[in-house]
Amino acid sequence: MKGITAKQNDVLLLSKTFALRVVRLHQYLVSSKREFVLSKQLLRSGTSIGANIKEAQFAQSKADFIAKMYIALKESGETEYWLELLHEAQYLEAKEFEDIVSPCRAIIRILNAITKTACNNKSHTTHSTFRI
Repeated sequence: MKGITAKQNDVLLLSKTFALRVVRLHQYLVSSKREFVLSKQLLRSGTSIGANIKEAQFAQSKADFIAKMYIALKESGETEYWLELLHEAQYLEAKEFEDIVSPCRAIIRILNAITKTACNNKSHTTHSTFRI
């Protein structure tokens, strides 16, 4: 069994911190701005990132690990989209938007690197199962 890499640990912690920020932003948007639809989508995708990264820790195979991390990457992209919509619809000021989209984009960069590395290493692995 392999240990979790520093990059994977970083993205897990970053995604959890980010999810908590998304939860607080959702609460703010619902209570202060009376915005329910976009903020609910943001809540779902923004909290799903870390859940999929956490699931990847218990992957049954390298392919399963890659699939879970790739889902987390797709959820990150979707989250960035909802944040952009909220900003462009003027629910988020420029500073608020930059403060929350920046860690989202950092997560995207890290997940891109992890999935690329895992895919490149997949052909070099002879093990039938993979755990981090």
